[in-house]
Amino acid sequence: MKVKILVVDDEKNVRRSICGILEDAGYEASGAGSGEECLELLQKTPFDLVLLDVWLPGKDGLEILAEIKSRLPQQYVLIISGHGTIGSAVRATKLGAFDFIEKPLSGEKVLLVLEHALRQKKLEAENQSLRDLLRQETVMIGSSVPMQALRQQIQFAGPTEARILIYGENGTGKELVSRLLHLSSRRREQAFEDVNCAAIPEDLIESELFGNTQGAFTGATESRKGKFELADKGTLFLDEVGDMSLKTQAKVLRVLDDLRFHPLGSDTAVEVDVRVIAATNKNLEKEISEGRFREDLFFRLNVIPFEVPPLRQRSEDIKDLADHFLSHFSRRNGKPTKRIGLDVVDKLREYHWPGNVRELRNIIERIVIMEPGNEVRLLHLPEAIQAAAPPDANPLTFQEAKFGFERKFLQARLQENNWNVTRTALSIGVGRTSLHRKLKALKIRPK
Repeated sequence: MKVKILVVDDEKNVRRSICGILEDAGYEASGAGSGEECLELLQKTPFDLVLLDVWLPGKDGLEILAEIKSRLPQQYVLIISGHGTIGSAVRATKLGAFDFIEKPLSGEKVLLVLEHALRQKKLEAENQSLRDLLRQETVMIGSSVPMQALRQQIQFAGPTEARILIYGENGTGKELVSRLLHLSSRRREQAFEDVNCAAIPEDLIESELFGNTQGAFTGATESRKGKFELADKGTLFLDEVGDMSLKTQAKVLRVLDDLRFHPLGSDTAVEVDVRVIAATNKNLEKEISEGRFREDLFFRLNVIPFEVPPLRQRSEDIKDLADHFLSHFSRRNGKPTKRIGLDVVDKLREYHWPGNVRELRNIIERIVIMEPGNEVRLLHLPEAIQAAAPPDANPLTFQEAKFGFERKFLQARLQENNWNVTRTALSIGVGRTSLHRKLKALKIRPK
């Protein structure tokens, strides 16, 4: 489809000349002799870009520009004028013009600025698509009791500065929870950086976290910033933190205490303001007892513990998750969205899901791409799922999940405030008497 451009100039010969240049370059060009005609055409037909002269009969080009931006804020406009001044250029830019071109116009100049504007418009459209995709990827699907409790945790802890340690099996969505915590925090407009501590070799993890100078070690051909510095003012997510070596744990602990560090090979300290969220699929208390994880680092990270439930404990969410993935991958691959029958949903709920949500996502993606037809059928499922027997599940009630969350949350905040009830009450925004009643109800005895 050709790029459509509207040329607005009261001089007929100028309009024809510019339209001819644009058509020769492969664009589809239309003309308008006044600002009013321009506005009428824009109401009827979408144009990729408008070339708008300043000197027009009736309302001048800058007035028309203001009206265009009022009606169509995303419309790209280039201002052209034979009487260009710095004041006019500044005003046109403030009103939302992409650029300002002076007459006499040369075909080369017009095409160059036009290509620049269209390239910028394409980049903005791609960025918007990426933002839309990110929003889709950071949606928490499910209305089960464990997911309601998890949402409540995010609502409580997200806006705070507290460090959070997320527990959960592989594939449960720990990274999704970390991103939702970031997006619900006051740091949401700043960077979110993530590091998979299990995926980076031991000899590179320190450079990844703290950065390095050129020549700091063999292969360091240039200086680079580490994740702590890149996440300054934002959030750093340390995934699979239980796989970090003791040597690296000691350095991370020092950074959490001092909020400053030295990149490898540098004598200059870098100060940072970073909120750290960590995640693990291991039992860190067991790792501590066996000497593989530092207890002091555990206490720094485990201010507020989160537990992401495995999929087998939230089987009532499987239908919603499957529908979401079917829609997502159908749209991404340009295929019609398949229906999923109740017999298939029942069989999915009987499966144990060792790979959790990630496993379900992968299976749905394969079905969307590889299986014909408009319906997901039992024969499309892997043999392991077809042979699954109903699990013995005993999900928590909402009250049980709420009780467990409140107990963990208050114990963590009390520990953070050295078990001082008055300071804890102030930090979480409740009255001291109310907190005492809640502690009694939850059977928590302040030390």
